[in-house]
Amino acid sequence: MSIKPLADRVLVKPAAAEEKTIGGIIIPDSAKEKPLKGEVVAVGGGTKDEVMVLKAGDQVLYGKYAGTEIELENEKFLIMRQSDVLATI
Repeated sequence: MSIKPLADRVLVKPAAAEEKTIGGIIIPDSAKEKPLKGEVVAVGGGTKDEVMVLKAGDQVLYGKYAGTEIELENEKFLIMRQSDVLATI
């Protein structure tokens, strides 16, 4: 991975959106709800006030508007603060 989060930030790969059809109608990507779970790919070193409790490989739940979307090597990721993560699965 060519990106390393700083301080209390984590890099999360969102889970794929589920394919749904309604009566033979395929829902386009723009109308699908964003997944609210993903896998932690990389973590920062933490800060003096906040110890990193997440580690690479953790499955997490996060808020609907958490993080900033980035694209690396044609894959989408979210980079967010550890405090934006709601829970581990």
